[in-house]
Parts: sequence; C-alpha cells; structure tokens
Amino acid sequence: MPTRTRIAAAAVVLLLLLAGCSSGRSGGDGGIVLRFQSLAWQPESVAATKELVREWNARHTRVKVEYVQGSWDSVHDQLLTSFEGGEAPDVIHDASDDLADFAHGGYLADLTGLLSSRLKSDIPESSWDTARFGDGLYGVPFLQEPRVLIADAKRLRAAKVRVPTPEHPWTWAEFRAVTKKLSGSGTYGVAWPLKEPVSATLNLSLSAGGRLFHRGADGKVSVRFGAGDAVVPRTVHDQVAVDHSAPASTLGSGGSDTLLGLFGGKYAMVPLGFSYRQQVALQAPKGFDWEVLPAPAGADGLTQGVSPQTLSIAADCPHKKEAAAFLDFLLRPRNMVRLALGDWMLPTGTQALKDPALHTRKNGWATGTALAAHLRPAPAQSVRGYPEWKDKVATPAYQEYYSGSISLSELRRRLERDGNLVLARYQR
Repeated sequence: MPTRTRIAAAAVVLLLLLAGCSSGRSGGDGGIVLRFQSLAWQPESVAATKELVREWNARHTRVKVEYVQGSWDSVHDQLLTSFEGGEAPDVIHDASDDLADFAHGGYLADLTGLLSSRLKSDIPESSWDTARFGDGLYGVPFLQEPRVLIADAKRLRAAKVRVPTPEHPWTWAEFRAVTKKLSGSGTYGVAWPLKEPVSATLNLSLSAGGRLFHRGADGKVSVRFGAGDAVVPRTVHDQVAVDHSAPASTLGSGGSDTLLGLFGGKYAMVPLGFSYRQQVALQAPKGFDWEVLPAPAGADGLTQGVSPQTLSIAADCPHKKEAAAFLDFLLRPRNMVRLALGDWMLPTGTQALKDPALHTRKNGWATGTALAAHLRPAPAQSVRGYPEWKDKVATPAYQEYYSGSISLSELRRRLERDGNLVLARYQR
C-alpha cells in the first residue's frame, strides 16, 4: 500500500467531494444509489474492483453502486472533511489503522448486526480485531500485506548461505550475520527503505515479543519500550552503523526507490510489503532471478503486525442494509481472491486463502500465503492519538536512531516520555 501523506490534500478533497456530490442517494427511478469510494490504485486492482461493481449493478436493478476513485495519499483528511460536511461516501475503503478516530468520532456505522453469518465466520477473529473499537465493529478487513524479503537469488546462491523458508526462517541474529556475509566491494547485504519507519519497525517487532503499547486496567494506553521492542531497531542500527551491511542512504527512501539497486546488484535483499512483488515482476531486467523470503523470526516466531485494508459503511448512510449486502457480494471468496490477485496481496478470508492461485511458487505467492496464519493486529491498531504520536515523536526518533544520531536509550526516552505526553491528551 502506498504511504499516506498530506501532499495536495486540498485539491484531492475538492475533487473527491465533487465526485461524491455528483449523484444523490436515490436514483432518478426511485432506486437506491450507493457511493463506493475505492482506494484501488494498481491497474489490475482498479480493473478488478470496477468489474465487480459492474457485476453487482447488472444483477441489482433497485440498488446501484457508483464507483468513486479515492487516493491513499490523502484519504484521512479527505474523509474527515467529507464526514464533517455530510458528504461522506456510503461505502468506504480505508485501512484499519486509520479507523480508530473515525470510529470514536461516530462517523462509521457499527457493523455488528449488519454482516452476514457467512462473512463473519469466514474471516478469523485476529483479523476482525483490527477493526474493533470499544464494543463496536467498524470495518471489514479484507486484504492484508505481510512484510517479506525480496532477494537476489543469484547472490544468495553464490554466497552459499542458508535460504530461509516459512518452516525454517532466519532468526534476527542469523539475518544480521547473513547480510554481513553478503556485503563488500561496494555492495550491501540489505537495504532498508525506511522513509516511514514506524509501522515497519512496530509490526516486525511483534516477532521478537515487542508490543510497545500497553493498555492498563483503566483502559488507558501507555508506551513502554521493552527488550522485545529493541530487537528490530538494534538490528537495523547495527547493520547500518556497525557492520556496514546496509547503506544509510536508503533510510529516507521509499520501497520503490530501492528496486534499481536490487536489480543492479547493489543490494542482495530489500524488506518490502508483499505487494511490491508486482513492481519487481514488471520492472526486473530480463534474467534477474529473484525470490520471496519470509521476514526473520524472533521469540514469537514469524508473528507480524498488519493493518489490513478495510471496507466500512458511513454512519449517516441511509441504506446500511443495502450497503452491507454489497460488501457481502464484494467479499465472497472468489471475489476476494480477484481483489487480492489484483492488488498482489493476501485475502483475509479462510476460504479465499485456499484458492490454488495463491499457493503457486511463481512470484512468491506460496511464501506469502504461508505467513497468513502468523499475522496479527498492528500494535497501534486501537491507540487513539497514534497518528500524532507517529508523526511528531516516533518517526523523527527512529530516523535519528537508525542514522546513528542518538543512542538506544535516547530512543527509548523519547518514545516513552514524549510519546506518553501525546497519548495522554487523547485519553482524558
């Protein structure tokens, strides 16, 4: 999923509001029109989503769905503006880590009594937990993306290192040793693209037992940086500053920025979201041999945090039952597979995950699907104030630690002291 930013938010908000206002909630023939804002962006994903909307409309004469194109780059600001202006889409595509403030603010419908038993039983509880806030359920998690290692297979074979599998992954210590062995003569064992370091660090830290956010008996959340929270940051820091097996130059880069270096032999591996395989498959030069490896495992094995993509219904949607029926159609197992293949991600549904198309060795699908059982809600999933904590406290702190500007103890101090001051304002 592309990183959400605030770039050109005002322009995008205006365009989307105009699109949202282009039709009413009722059609000219007295039927119902539901506005569905999709954040699909890859051509295959957009095509799959639009085709499903067309299939729905062909089968339903009374309830039509209008496709509205949204953007990950500014979805939070755009939705907030549309909620407050009373012009929110009826069906909303977002990510689970963006739902907390909207749910607590009363902008999203509680789906608890709206969803079919088929859909509720098909998606595991660990996935549903990503969209639960308080006593309500405010989104249907349907696509998820583990982090994996995209590796230059030729480099790994030449170095004669053990190639990890989901059954026998590298430990974090072994991963560090392997990247050191793969480095030298101007090349590096790994490149960390950490322009947005917080979610990557927190989600991978679950494998080492890191939690960072702790909820007390009073329901309030505090930040505590323990030994498990230090494993991944220390590994990255030492690869950059001690072993020189990872370049400092990529720490401010996005994932796509590292692909040319991977293709050119500068880096042997890059930790990336699972969907980046699509770019690799399209952009890799002829003859480049690549494979998908599981992320390293820690004390809690391959456990990894994810923030699934979600589908929600606006609280002021006047046709919630019809919107829920559209969600049920969109997320039937075969349709969920179509959406997953289009986005190069994993479906959350247990039936969809059994589809043979997701178990092929080609393009690493089988490796990713093997990780599905190890995915858990991202640590910050239900933390109110997380966006501000991330932007003002955690991002600069992690960036400075990874670059060697501050020590691990200073990183801990900032995350805990400064971070708890931010969270306290949201929990009064």
